[in-house]
Amino acid sequence: MDRFFKVFMFGLLAISLLGACKQSERSSATGWKYNDQEWGGFEKKDYEGQVTGPNLVFVEGGTFTMGLTEEDVTYDWDNVPRRATVSSFYMDETEVSNINYREFVYWNRRVYGESYPEEWTSILPDSLVWREELAYNEPLVETYFRHPSYDDYPVVGVTWEQAKKYCAWRSDRVNEMILIERGIINPNPDQKDADNFNTEAYLTGQYQPSVRKNVKDFKTGGERNVRFDDGILLPAYRLPTEAEWEYAALALQGNLASPKDELVTDRRIYPWDGATVRERTRNKQQGRILANFKKGRGDYMGVAGNLNDNAAFPAPVRTYLPNDFGLYNMSGNVSEWVEDIYRPLTSETLRDVEQQDLNPFRGNVFKEKVLDETGRPVEKDSLGRLRYRVVVDSTVANRENYQKGDVRTYRDDDSEFVNYAYGESTLINEKSRVVKGGSWADRLYWLSPGTRRFKDQDKGDKTIGFRCAMHHTGGASGNDETGGHVFKSNKKPTKRRYK
Repeated sequence: MDRFFKVFMFGLLAISLLGACKQSERSSATGWKYNDQEWGGFEKKDYEGQVTGPNLVFVEGGTFTMGLTEEDVTYDWDNVPRRATVSSFYMDETEVSNINYREFVYWNRRVYGESYPEEWTSILPDSLVWREELAYNEPLVETYFRHPSYDDYPVVGVTWEQAKKYCAWRSDRVNEMILIERGIINPNPDQKDADNFNTEAYLTGQYQPSVRKNVKDFKTGGERNVRFDDGILLPAYRLPTEAEWEYAALALQGNLASPKDELVTDRRIYPWDGATVRERTRNKQQGRILANFKKGRGDYMGVAGNLNDNAAFPAPVRTYLPNDFGLYNMSGNVSEWVEDIYRPLTSETLRDVEQQDLNPFRGNVFKEKVLDETGRPVEKDSLGRLRYRVVVDSTVANRENYQKGDVRTYRDDDSEFVNYAYGESTLINEKSRVVKGGSWADRLYWLSPGTRRFKDQDKGDKTIGFRCAMHHTGGASGNDETGGHVFKSNKKPTKRRYK
């Protein structure tokens, strides 16, 4: 019996060792083991997929007709239709609200207020945008941004530049919270000046948090800080491009003939089906206005007792029906800043100018980290951020894909095509940014996603807010897909013999 027991235990041990060998993943190129200190410690991450950041909605990319597909009643001819494809990305479910933005101001005042008060005063929305020479909106100057009644209303009076700063701040706060919730670092509400969590400073070792438990280092057998290639931290929040915003607003996936083909049955004028702005479904919601806009001269919300859109000014960010991507107020409520520099001419009006049809965007300023003589980033600045500079043209002059660091004014100085004389014949300059979507003060025409306007990036308006976007890593269909189709065949592979 004792001998049998020993044989049985030996068999179990052999099976377990075989199982362990099977579970040890090896390189398909070299046969070396991954994640094993004895084999050099090369890591293959057990990647769980990109976490969906707060308030974000996944937008599956695809092709669409970008541009104004309806009658151009303003005769601007600044958005001629053309076919484009947008990669999958994330977008905020709602516009950024007043309480979201007040949190941003509060953090900057708490961290920088004593040493750098201009950091928080410079990001305050311009509450004076509510003033009109022949209207009484003075109460909104004091209440709209600060009063709790308006917590969930979209922030307005923010410039494009302020919106960009908000995106950068939000990226750091979300990544900091990810590390805290995973038990990697401890919360630190006492951050001051340069000693604050910045994602890039943390990744380069220039910010040292209070560590609870770091991740395992397979090279040394000890622990190490999180790296970006661990897949734990999120890409940066940013403003959506014009193409992304327009694609997300249309949400044409709701008009697919069936889930098994790629035929879109109908074009959309608005982010919903039909040519009317009222709910057509036969239920208790039938006839309700679907967006917040100006119905006619002097009519901002309808008649007392049965208000149509129920908002004389902006409405809360989660009012009206979301579109087929789950995005609220992609038409009406407030217009929104996007990333792009505004130019009226498109690929159809400048046929000889190169135009991207995959993720089209105008406004690139390519930057690089400032490095020391050892190739490491120089010391962070007094606000805790890494230092960047615009790519020098001479260093990329021999490249094939781009030859300039700043291409915001790409081909503007080519007299064969166009010459913008700012202040003389046009208001277009290097600070002109695209504004998309109609607002609470606009007529119905501007609610079509193809319409576009522009405003200088350092100016705010009572009708303009914004929402954030984020790059999606990996496959186009989300975390469950790796990209491309994998075909399975029932046929057995044919063995070929060679003499």
